[in-house]
Amino acid sequence: MSRLWIHAASKIPDPEMIKAMENFYREIYAANGITDLKFPEHYPVSRLLGCVEVVGCVKCEELACWMEVPEGVRLEAHTEFCWLCEQPQKLIVPFEMRGYQRVYNLERKIYEAAVRGLRPVQAPLPVKFPLPEPQDPFSLKPGSLGSCIDGSIAAEDKTPGLLAAIAGAQAPTAQFSKDDSGESITMQGRDADVSPRKRRKSEEFQKLDNELTRRADAKNQLNVE
Repeated sequence: MSRLWIHAASKIPDPEMIKAMENFYREIYAANGITDLKFPEHYPVSRLLGCVEVVGCVKCEELACWMEVPEGVRLEAHTEFCWLCEQPQKLIVPFEMRGYQRVYNLERKIYEAAVRGLRPVQAPLPVKFPLPEPQDPFSLKPGSLGSCIDGSIAAEDKTPGLLAAIAGAQAPTAQFSKDDSGESITMQGRDADVSPRKRRKSEEFQKLDNELTRRADAKNQLNVE
């Protein structure tokens, strides 16, 4: 498990993008019967917002047909690889700071100040991802779940509203990523750009996978000793 800090980019999102993303999340939460979502009145920029705990990374087709998690979570499977996040926390007062592309070290003084200002988020639908191997906290890796035949939820199983929301969200996020200034996620001590919505396994995913593997190997070595 690794903590990732979420940083809002400096680019101000336009109203069309905000509307498209809010519609997307209304639809996927509605799949689990949640219709009373409350979105922010204002979206901050150039701010450290909070953090989540990354418990694994799986392929898109694995998440899309993972029946042990809520349908709304499966509907978010639109990138080649998907990070699995739990335990969201937010900063009481978001920190103004500059973000960077790719992976970088978070300044120690920023981390020490930020960690004191975290508060748990009451998520509309808290998610706990079951481990394929309960004794191994690093067992949620690409290929660990297998995949269904078609690798996704069939289009005919999606409502017209959901299909429209998905299409509406994909267009503005693709355009946003072209500016190379999209939202970034900061791992505790690291930062990973996640603005491109469709891409090959990136350097960030590889580094996360390497880190998970390293920790698992270290844990196994301790058990042997």
